Amino acid sequence: MEFGKNLKRLRKVKNISQQRIAKEIGVSQRTVSHYEKGESEPSLLCLCKIAAFLGVTTDELLGHVLAGNGN
Repeated sequence: MEFGKNLKRLRKVKNISQQRIAKEIGVSQRTVSHYEKGESEPSLLCLCKIAAFLGVTTDELLGHVLAGNGN
């Protein structure tokens, strides 16, 4: 799943620990680890909290790349 890879990449780029994200969104560090490994998926609320905390859109976090319209 793209989400887990994107979460891990963004977290590392921003030098943020799993523990810090976990505390911010109200889950355990183990849960964040499971997200990154693709072993579980966050609820919509947690997804939104993660995106806001990392300063990205949920589309970016999920790996939805919007192509230009060519104009």
